[in-house]
Amino acid sequence: MSLTSRIIPDESVFSDFKRQCMSTDNWQNKYSKTGMEVWVEVPPLSCTQGHKSSVSKVHKIKCRITINDVSAATMYDVLHDNKYRKTWDPAMLESFEIARLGPNVDVGYYSWLCPKPLKNRDVVTLRSWEASEDEYVIVNYSVKHPKYPPRKGLVRAVSILTGYLVKPTGPNSCLFTYLSQADPRGSLPKWAVNAGSQILAPKVMRSVYKAGQNYLAWKAQHSPEYKPWLYPIQSQLPMMDPAELAIQRGDSLENVDESSAQQVQDLEDSS
Repeated sequence: MSLTSRIIPDESVFSDFKRQCMSTDNWQNKYSKTGMEVWVEVPPLSCTQGHKSSVSKVHKIKCRITINDVSAATMYDVLHDNKYRKTWDPAMLESFEIARLGPNVDVGYYSWLCPKPLKNRDVVTLRSWEASEDEYVIVNYSVKHPKYPPRKGLVRAVSILTGYLVKPTGPNSCLFTYLSQADPRGSLPKWAVNAGSQILAPKVMRSVYKAGQNYLAWKAQHSPEYKPWLYPIQSQLPMMDPAELAIQRGDSLENVDESSAQQVQDLEDSS
């Protein structure tokens, strides 16, 4: 991370993210079916011998789907278009951009529904992106915003690192990769978080893919020329000083009690 920007990712962050997306070293395949694959990162042996405290208990998960009928550029637009997301994301409670920090950096808010009796979650993230003819990249991680502290009734989750790599394979086809290491916080045991993410990731990817199939028709009726993620001059967001933000660490957040936590713990103990 560049010391001058302090919080805004530099090229090394993008390069490392792309490397992780394409790497097979230290990744274990958990699912492979109909063009969809899911991997979980396995820490190198050197990190697990005598250094357990240095290994995160929250898995890093990677999901990739081969798309044969939607262009990389369209999938990239889908990921950015917040107004369109409201039409295809049934889990979303609220989502909006707060401010921009540069032509390809913004900070935003997202909250989502969780199955009862779990509490709903929210997150504040800094997002940055790069686009070229060869690839499209989006990365985000959680930040503290002075005007958006944790809300009552919601559990503030933490994105340690989340993002997308979209690579064209033809005029209307692409390889779409999602990589994430996120902690939903609360009282959920990490094993349950990790198991759940492996089940949910393919479902989320299929939803995004379907959204990509329907996007061009929708966008043609909803400000087709408005794409501030491609044309920063169109952005109507206020500018914000990056110095007002700080990286959000999970250990600084309260572990909110959830009524299902003991049930899940009992399951863990009996397994």
